[in-house]
Amino acid sequence: MDAVREALIEADITRITVSRVSGHGQQITEEIYRGKKVVPNLVPKTRLEIAVNDEFVDVTVNTIIEAARSSNDGPGDGTVGDGKIFILPLEECIRIRTNERGPAAI
Repeated sequence: MDAVREALIEADITRITVSRVSGHGQQITEEIYRGKKVVPNLVPKTRLEIAVNDEFVDVTVNTIIEAARSSNDGPGDGTVGDGKIFILPLEECIRIRTNERGPAAI
């Protein structure tokens, strides 16, 4: 998380929201306990939410990939559990204090 946050700041992406969440994905394998399949426990994870204007989407994505991808045998191989990036359209942004709307509010 620290490496990603520092890389984002260097890329001039400074407004982020960090949440502590729980979940499981491919990094959890099925466990057998006393002959029965057991649902794995949820794993603590970190979720980042970042709202950027269109011109910052690629910069933000590339920065996160570079900082978050772990290395196995070579540079940037990546491993299961490095995370995912979801890009969603932001319908509207309104800054309550000033009533600014759209890109200016981000």
